Amino acid sequence: MSDAATNRDPAELEKFTALAQSWWDPNGPLKTLHEINPLRLGYVAERTPLQGRRVLDVGCGGGLLSEALAKSGADVVGIDLAGAGLAAARAHAEVEGLAIDYFEEDAETHAARASGAYDVVTCMELLEHVPDPAAIVTACAQAVKPGGAVFFSTISRNLKSFVLAIVAAEHVLRLVPRGTHEYARLIRPSELAGWCRASGLNVSDISGMHYNPLTGHHRLGGRPDVNYLCHTIRPMRP
Repeated sequence: MSDAATNRDPAELEKFTALAQSWWDPNGPLKTLHEINPLRLGYVAERTPLQGRRVLDVGCGGGLLSEALAKSGADVVGIDLAGAGLAAARAHAEVEGLAIDYFEEDAETHAARASGAYDVVTCMELLEHVPDPAAIVTACAQAVKPGGAVFFSTISRNLKSFVLAIVAAEHVLRLVPRGTHEYARLIRPSELAGWCRASGLNVSDISGMHYNPLTGHHRLGGRPDVNYLCHTIRPMRP
């Protein structure tokens, strides 16, 4: 396992730092994130209460999901290592009148000082961008209370995902900036489930997230063979 000091990729951080000014542009390079954000929020809200709950958003970026969670009544903390993205998150939250605490901190360090502090932890579109994703899963498991829920989203690793998530999405349809994803870092559902179990999390659900390029419509359900979300629970007793 990588320690907190090394479980970061400067090149990946540079990519997202360069996008900081575009986080809240619904028609900009992060348009796809804006489009799937209601799906991500809906997936979480259908599986755990949010009103009055303390939620940690790991890899929060510019705060798209953090704000949606806060508007659903959650008390939200967002952490990320890209300071420019956090600046955009803080500025937008202030405009929206939302009291979200943002910290430039890695998941391992935050979990060590806030062990069991959260009712819900979300970690969306982060695992495929770090050297040791299993360590992030462990940190998320440490941060959530017994009985709490942890949610992940990432991209599976197979031929279909290479064609759709990299070739089509980045090079043909230009849905996301080129170089956003590296095939070798994509994560099969079985791998994520194994890391969850090893970290003491019970996997409750894995659902695919699908995009129709003809209609521009995103939906949840079906096979998790490209983008997918995962709902886990930390049991009350080990």
